Amino acid sequence: MTILVTGATGSVGRLVVERLVAAGVRVRALTRSPDAARLPDGVEVVAGDLADPSTLVSVFGGVQRMYLFPVPATARGVVVGAVDAGVRHIVVLSSGAVTAGFDTDFHLPVEQAVEASGVAWTHVRPGEFMLNKLSLWGPSIRAERVVREPFPDTAWYPVHEHDIADVAVTALLHAGHAGRVYDVNGPQLISNRDQVRAIAEAIGEDIRLEVVTPGQARQHYLRQGGFAAANADFLLGFEDYSGNDTTPTPSEAFDPASAGPLPTAEQVTGRPARTFAAWAHDHADDFR
Repeated sequence: MTILVTGATGSVGRLVVERLVAAGVRVRALTRSPDAARLPDGVEVVAGDLADPSTLVSVFGGVQRMYLFPVPATARGVVVGAVDAGVRHIVVLSSGAVTAGFDTDFHLPVEQAVEASGVAWTHVRPGEFMLNKLSLWGPSIRAERVVREPFPDTAWYPVHEHDIADVAVTALLHAGHAGRVYDVNGPQLISNRDQVRAIAEAIGEDIRLEVVTPGQARQHYLRQGGFAAANADFLLGFEDYSGNDTTPTPSEAFDPASAGPLPTAEQVTGRPARTFAAWAHDHADDFR
């Protein structure tokens, strides 16, 4: 059996590749830059771009199952090409925002394209990635041992990228997951303040938490560039999921504790979901 992993060099896709290789499965990894992929030995790395289905004509041959990274504009064409070539099960990296009803024009159309194709499907819908905090806070922690945060007491159930990959691989390798939707969150309701404490403990150094206004945080993220700049307005509440202007407010206006624990990877894998403290230790060197 050959499994195609799209978005194979992404934060989750790379982990999916590694787990499939460890399971002894033949893996074909799709990336726009094969020479820079740095994937495990034995992986068939192929060039292609999900944004341009014409580059995928030869990619699907001999593939039975596929892990699909979301690119909504071309999802229907990609899925049709995959199914016509013989792919019979597609596991979609989606988002918990679909479950919440916030995402109607990004991940949802990808899910719909897969469902309309008639093949077996599984949707993996992670919530907030713990990894986001490395992108947002990492530069200032490394340079100054400081985090600038407008909503220190806002709390949620962030998820470890390893748990997301574990759920996706379980669905790819084992029966019983077709037609299922898996919301994947962390096991612990944890505030931004306590996340900073966990990172400080992991690196063994003090980190100062500086409470700033949303506007000040926005300017900081824009200067920082990369993920922080690209997502500043959404993450800080200046725009909603559809890109409409909003007024920033701390999300503790909604009490997440009132909903109780959210679904985690454990319901799918049978193994306890990873905590934020474990994630911080996993990434301690990245913060140093």
